[in-house]
Amino acid sequence: MKMSNLDIQQLSTSDENFWTELDELLAWESVSDDKVNTLVRDIIARVRSEGDKAVIDYTNQFDRMSVQSMDELTIKQADLDAAANKIDKQAYQALQKAADRVRLYHEKQKSESWSYQENDGTVLGQQVTPLDRVGLYVPGGKAAYPSSVLMNAIPAKVAGVEEVIMVVPTPDGVVNDLVLAAAKIAEVDAVYAVGGAQAVAALAYGTETIPWVDKIVGPGNIFVATAKSMVFGKVGIDMIAGPSEIAVVCDGKTDPDWIAMDLFSQAEHDEDAQSILISQDGDFLEKVQQSMVKLMATMPRAEIIEASLNARGAFIKVKDLDEAIDVVNHIAPEHLELSMDDPQDWAKKVKHAGAIFMGRFTAEAIGDYCAGPNHVLPTSRTARFSSPLGVYDFQKRSSLIMCSADGASELGKTASALAHGEGLTAHARSAEYRIKS
Repeated sequence: MKMSNLDIQQLSTSDENFWTELDELLAWESVSDDKVNTLVRDIIARVRSEGDKAVIDYTNQFDRMSVQSMDELTIKQADLDAAANKIDKQAYQALQKAADRVRLYHEKQKSESWSYQENDGTVLGQQVTPLDRVGLYVPGGKAAYPSSVLMNAIPAKVAGVEEVIMVVPTPDGVVNDLVLAAAKIAEVDAVYAVGGAQAVAALAYGTETIPWVDKIVGPGNIFVATAKSMVFGKVGIDMIAGPSEIAVVCDGKTDPDWIAMDLFSQAEHDEDAQSILISQDGDFLEKVQQSMVKLMATMPRAEIIEASLNARGAFIKVKDLDEAIDVVNHIAPEHLELSMDDPQDWAKKVKHAGAIFMGRFTAEAIGDYCAGPNHVLPTSRTARFSSPLGVYDFQKRSSLIMCSADGASELGKTASALAHGEGLTAHARSAEYRIKS
């Protein structure tokens, strides 16, 4: 049995340099560099000018394909049906159950238009409408992310988006049936076997085959993330996501094996993922570390888990649970587990977290797949100012203003005074024309 080489950073709020050390631990910069930026910029420019031809050329180059036409890269509805029939029945039922739960949760998020009328007859309000067309990027190849399809496509459909266009790379021509089955369940409208920056460019600007969209959502590698950042403004994007992360606050009363595995669940994503355990119980922190050493041998992705924990993981000793929440609010984690007594009361004190998993029985992994809330969450401390992906990301709002004659006359006096103060005479006179003499 291979011995674990865990060397997780140990921090304590009693240390003089704690907050500086914590900030250094949390720091993460995108690995996008000048070479990546130049390549992505060139890809986007060529897709804009050459359309389908550029998409085909880049797909053959990067995904080791030899296609001649976009028809070969178009995954038809019949292909989705065939994939759904091909996968294991239990897997299909799990996808369907997860989809039902995700849909039910997101239906409660949907905003509706509203208005009110003032005493003089003036009507004010807000009109809520869905985006017309959305692009969904799904990573492909050996990795399978059917849950990502559900989490991105279903909120869009609940919002009323008419067309969801999915792109998914198929390196070496390998098609993932779970992903295609998820696309069928989520009612995706069109699917193309295209990935990378070329797929993002195609969605942003359109080609002869792939229609341009209003917004692009979904995770991807550094080339995809860089492309999303470059096309932002032409289209909307969900976010530029960093590595996955989890913070666990535990009072020392939960089985240490459970906590160790919860920390592993994020560390196994990749070497840049971050897992942090916070407790006032120093003995418990030691027990969790012992559990990690014991359980590591059972992990197929042990090398990735070790690399992640040694590079970016931490155990943080605090003086009490109130201080633990202070640390949490500074971290603003993507995933937060409150494995403690009275978790709902403690959750009220949390200001910054993407998703809060309350109680000893609520594993973060449940949220990744089937709890219902979205698993697309703000990372890298962006939970301080942003929220999980939701129906609201696929709806936009227009202000409604309709003045009555009396309202226009009265409001016109206020507008006129302010416009003259800004030196905008036409603004003032436009309002003054409607003032009753």
